[in-house]
Formats: sequence, structure tokens, C-alpha cells
Amino acid sequence: MKTDKLFYRIFLSQPDLISELVPDIPANCEFDYSAPVIKETELRLDGLLTPISDGQNLPLVFLEAQMQSDPNFYGQFFASIFLYLRQYKIARTWRGLLILRHRGQDVGANPPYQILLDSWVHKLYLEDLIGVKNLKPNLSLLRLLVIPEPEVSDSAKAILEDCDTTAEFRLRLDLVEAILINKFPQLSIEEVRQMLNLKEADSTQTRFYQEVLQIGQRKGRKAGRIIGRQEGRQEGRQETIDLMLRQLNRRCGQLSIAQQALIKSLPLANIESLAEALLDFKGMDDLEIWLRENVV
Repeated sequence: MKTDKLFYRIFLSQPDLISELVPDIPANCEFDYSAPVIKETELRLDGLLTPISDGQNLPLVFLEAQMQSDPNFYGQFFASIFLYLRQYKIARTWRGLLILRHRGQDVGANPPYQILLDSWVHKLYLEDLIGVKNLKPNLSLLRLLVIPEPEVSDSAKAILEDCDTTAEFRLRLDLVEAILINKFPQLSIEEVRQMLNLKEADSTQTRFYQEVLQIGQRKGRKAGRIIGRQEGRQEGRQETIDLMLRQLNRRCGQLSIAQQALIKSLPLANIESLAEALLDFKGMDDLEIWLRENVV
């Protein structure tokens, strides 16, 4: 799983995280998360968070999660931002949010971009979260990416235990599984469950588990016996569809009853494919083209 997709999942599922990381953004502000391509140079932004509100006082947020050193990073990051602002004739103010692994990471020379870095860009160094206690749940999820291996199990279980509802538990479990598989790619989903000591929770209801299962089936491997109640699995699938329909309505305009019915009837593999494809949609035409090519 690529890091940009992992952070897309985290920020889409925990929308209030952006207000915790970028000052002056209210906690109840909703954003539409996308990954636009800047056509002239084919530069792709990791993430663009666009306020749903029409008010011009809230900024666009250009999000980049850079886990490896790259001396060209700053140049590409700011070039992408200003090409995007010019190409799409943006009048709204903007902010940058950089999520970096540690302070010693080489992401380019500061001086050419110092004014922008001081005024418009906020940085989060994940290593700074390692020794912090009593973090908010959203930041605790990000902390899992960098804490030492012996601490992962207890920290992950603490995040799951701090849930008030079943729906919240399922959502966090989905994210925790995704983070742990990203952190420990050699582990199977069952080994992750053992690490979390999930004796009663049915992790087969999570979107991440079902995604892994689908990949295994496509490669011809035995996925094993699916354990869990059908009703619970259906509820988890419905939550995924509801979330995707909200994103499609925001990005493409109001879907017709027929379009909604068609999307709700899609098999899980198509749902996951559409969830990724919608990041590049610019309007209703893109959705209709995708449906014709993949469903109709």
C-alpha cells in the first residue's frame, strides 16, 4: 500500500485531524480530498483539501506526506502548488501541510523557500509524537507509524479501547489495520489481529480486511474461510458506500436515483476501484465514463 493512499484514508476518515494540524481551521470544517494532476508537467499532488463552504476565508490545504529523504522535494512541492493555482485560476488563499518522518530528513535547501515555509507551510514531524503522552486519537494514529515495534501493540489497543460506539471502533480498526500492514508488510492480516488481541471483534467487517481478501482472491490464493455475521459485514459495506456517495455528490454533483442504485449494487471490488478513481474526477462526465467502462 502506497503512503499517499494511506494518508488519504486517514484524512478522509478523520476529517477533524486537519484542524488539529493547521491553525485557524475550525474543527467542524469539512473538506473534499483529491489528488489532482497538473497537466503541463504531469506533477501530482499527494492531497488537496478543498473547503466545502463557498466562503473564501478558509484556505485550500496542500498536503504532502514525505517519509523518505528527497533533496528535490521542496522544488517539486512548491512548483506543483503554483502550477495548480495558475492552471485552475484559484482566488482562494492556501496553506501547505508537510508530514515528515523526522527533523533530519533531507527534503531540499530551505533558503529559496524560506518565506513560504515560515508563513504558509506547517510541518508535522512524526518523530516528535513518539514521547508524547495523552495524544488525541487522531494524532495517536499517526504516532503508530513511527513508534518502536515493542510499543506498537499496546498503543494500537489503546486507540481501539478509546472508542465510544461500534461504528467508531470499526472505523479506527480499519485505519489501525492499514497502518500496521504498512509498517509491517511481512505480517498477514491474521497476525495483525493477534497483535491487537482481537478475541471478540470481527475485523472481517472492516474495509481494509475485505480489500486484502479481494487481492488474495484475484491472485488465486486461498483467502481462507470468512468468519463473522453476514449482517455485520453488510453494515460495514453500506458504511463504505455511503461515504463514497457523499464524495461523489460533492465532486460530481447530485447523483440521480438510478446512478445511486447502480453504485449500491456494485460488488466490493468495483466499489474499491471507484473509491480510488473518484480522486481524479472533475465532474459528472468522469463518473459516467467510469461507469460505462467498468459496469455498464
